[in-house]
Amino acid sequence: GAETPLNQMATIGVPSAQQLTVDPYDKSTFGDIERAIAESDLGLMPTNDGTIIRINIPSLTEDRRKEMLKQCKALGEEGKVAVRNIRRTSVDAVKKLEKNGSIGKDESKDGQDEIQKLTDQHVKDIDSIVASHDGVSRQTSNPICTYSTLQMTRVKH
Repeated sequence: GAETPLNQMATIGVPSAQQLTVDPYDKSTFGDIERAIAESDLGLMPTNDGTIIRINIPSLTEDRRKEMLKQCKALGEEGKVAVRNIRRTSVDAVKKLEKNGSIGKDESKDGQDEIQKLTDQHVKDIDSIVASHDGVSRQTSNPICTYSTLQMTRVKH
């Protein structure tokens, strides 16, 4: 079957600091979602009460905090790579427009500069989000990092 990110198959909620809920749009996917969460590298065990999947977040040990922060940083790096790939594609498109005469050299330079500014801003935003997760994970057992990582868990169905 196809793999789909969990956040496209279900609503993920945070009812308390120690629990996440997953409410599948299609109730026939309960088993697939539970299996994907259990098999993910999050180290979580979902429970299904027939209407919703609950995931209890254990209190964080220092080792678990470090592991979760590492996962958050990896997601941040993936995001920055994606932003840079978009930049490359966009700059190539602007250069192609310049080459075929649709825009002038000045417009091409302005476009590339704007693309770079947007890229820099989005990379900065990603770095800021990862840094905020670092601060939160050091202060509390708040499931923000788990929530972020859980959204991208891929469900095979």
